[in-house]
Amino acid sequence: MILRRRSAAAGQPAAAPPEHAPTPGSGIDPGAGDGAPPAFAEGPADVLLQRLELTVRRRLDGLLQGDHLGLVPGSGTEAGDSRTYHPGDDVRRMDWPVTARTQVPHVRQTIADRELETWAVVDLSASLDFGTAACQKRDLAIAGLAAVSHLTVRGGNRLGAVVTTGERVDRYPAMAGRLAADRLLRSVVATPRAAGGRRGDLAMALESLRRPPRRRGLVVVVSDFLGDSDWERPLRGLAGRHELLAIEVVDPRELELPDVGLLTVVDPESGQTLEVPTGDAEFRARFAAGAAAQRQAVARALRRAGAGHLQLRTDRDWLMDVVRYVAERRRAGSQGAVR
Repeated sequence: MILRRRSAAAGQPAAAPPEHAPTPGSGIDPGAGDGAPPAFAEGPADVLLQRLELTVRRRLDGLLQGDHLGLVPGSGTEAGDSRTYHPGDDVRRMDWPVTARTQVPHVRQTIADRELETWAVVDLSASLDFGTAACQKRDLAIAGLAAVSHLTVRGGNRLGAVVTTGERVDRYPAMAGRLAADRLLRSVVATPRAAGGRRGDLAMALESLRRPPRRRGLVVVVSDFLGDSDWERPLRGLAGRHELLAIEVVDPRELELPDVGLLTVVDPESGQTLEVPTGDAEFRARFAAGAAAQRQAVARALRRAGAGHLQLRTDRDWLMDVVRYVAERRRAGSQGAVR
């Protein structure tokens, strides 16, 4: 939402921190410290992406060492060619369609999952064009995608993305290599900002990864998870085949309101307008309690879906949050808690 403060003394409107989304480019300091991602609205995208890449590489290198042999034990799950049946072959691999066509028993060969295929679903709806601390949520979402790219794109691993704004859905095929990942990041940065009055459709973007089914891999969802929770069902459907990671992007004004007087609140995704008395301590307490309950509901829905949960905030060092999350996952994985 866009918030505007009304001065009680002069009766003149004044700018105030927004709850959901200010005008593009506001609330961002291009010269913010190392804890803030670059503001992509403030300069050339290539230069800012280079700055982001250097920051990510400097602080994340060494978190993942060594190559993985496969996502699951065994010979693999990716369907390959069929061949004629030989005594001793596993009958559970019988390729019945080919057997029926040729009248000769065939078995299905599989390809080992030795490369990781990562798909990122990035929500760039109007509610992310907002920031009251070091950056906008949109910039933080792109920075989270850059961190995922750095941690996964190596050794032939592939990265693809589905970007939704509410007005358009852009799909970028999964490709291997650092150059392909850099091109994907530049394309995501160049995605036009969504116009007001349009709500993003995260559920549809998730559903597009289920049909047709993708090879087993990692799905990363980057969003603020505001609005309807219709994304939970397709996310749970993806959990049956993929490992899931949800990156939740949060601004402090979404958790609590400052005492700045009377505010005019405008929801950019619906156009609804409301006047909010932030000078009332009881109202601020109710808002904080409601916001906390909403975030807890999002966390519970992500746990039910079997997704890992990483929260990035615009008022914190986002890279340290990524480092803590990866370290905890590695520690849990060494104890057999996660794959």
